[in-house]
Amino acid sequence: MRLDHSPFFRTTVGFDRLLALLDQADGNAQGYPPYNIERSDENHYRVVLAVAGFADKDLAVEVRDGVLTVEGKREAEAAAKPSFLHQGIAGRAFERQFQLAEHVEVRDARLENGLLYIDLERIVPEEKKPRKVAINASSAQNAGPRTIEGARAA
Repeated sequence: MRLDHSPFFRTTVGFDRLLALLDQADGNAQGYPPYNIERSDENHYRVVLAVAGFADKDLAVEVRDGVLTVEGKREAEAAAKPSFLHQGIAGRAFERQFQLAEHVEVRDARLENGLLYIDLERIVPEEKKPRKVAINASSAQNAGPRTIEGARAA
């Protein structure tokens, strides 16, 4: 079921990016190829797509403007195609997109046993990481309590 987000576009200001993400997620509801998204720790993720029948030359992985796109397109085989009595292994072309959070980068992509593994890592810049701030005790604190009047006289 596809949701209509147009009423939100008419009644909100500044939420266009969020609503576009909702539309995109709703459009990605197709089930091919099946995939998993795994999280191994706070900063490491893996997307696993089941791409049986595709070779590495048939697959493309690209990151552009925070969107990870995986495309699969098998080259036309010159050999005569068999006549299937049942075809349960899909080999149709596909494009699957994943919106990446800020500072998430693709580290590796590999094809093993019909599964495409894409390893991702969140790399937070030093200036965005939490840091400890040292608390320095002033020498005036060691001299005893001071009142406002005493501070003015000094």
